[in-house]
Amino acid sequence: MKLAAAISGDLRKIMAEEIKDAEDAVTAGMRLAADGLKADLRRQVTEAGMGQRLANTWRAELYPKGRNSIKAAGFVFTKAPTIIRPFDQGAVIKSKHGFWLAIPTPAAGTGARGKRMTPGLWEQMHGARLRFIYRRGAPSLLVAENMRARTGKRGGFAKGSASALRTGRGMTSVVMFILVPQVSLRKRLDVDGVAEQWAAALPELIVRNWRDG
Repeated sequence: MKLAAAISGDLRKIMAEEIKDAEDAVTAGMRLAADGLKADLRRQVTEAGMGQRLANTWRAELYPKGRNSIKAAGFVFTKAPTIIRPFDQGAVIKSKHGFWLAIPTPAAGTGARGKRMTPGLWEQMHGARLRFIYRRGAPSLLVAENMRARTGKRGGFAKGSASALRTGRGMTSVVMFILVPQVSLRKRLDVDGVAEQWAAALPELIVRNWRDG
């Protein structure tokens, strides 16, 4: 009886050690896969020329948090899904009002705190109306008239002074917005493809992290 009890105790100890090894290996493998997927998705964004700030919106989390588990799961997600999704799937963007999309030129500048410039915001900031120029077979334009080029590092354009408006000296018309009916975004990311690669690599990652007894 004592021998059987000792064997039973040893088996329980061995089983407990095996379970712990499995929990450690699965959790470590899942962590490597999640972090690897996050890194690859961030790299895709930067290589597509979309900037490090957007790339950093990809995050990875491991569940259950704070402990190893044989049922560990990784969750990789972006905090900017409305931006990422069109570049992952491709999309056609149209105006909400079904007319024109106004694409600002560099001359239009930006709004306060880097806010994207719109025709309405530009007119509000500059106290002037933009002139619509229709071009058949080519994008139409919104043009600011009676503008003068700024000097110095700031650059850009400003509304002409009263004296300049009287003489017309240095005045010019500047294209502030290009108007198009729609914009097609080509697929530039492959989220599913890289996710499948890391899912296929997961068994090897788990085995690699299994403690050799």
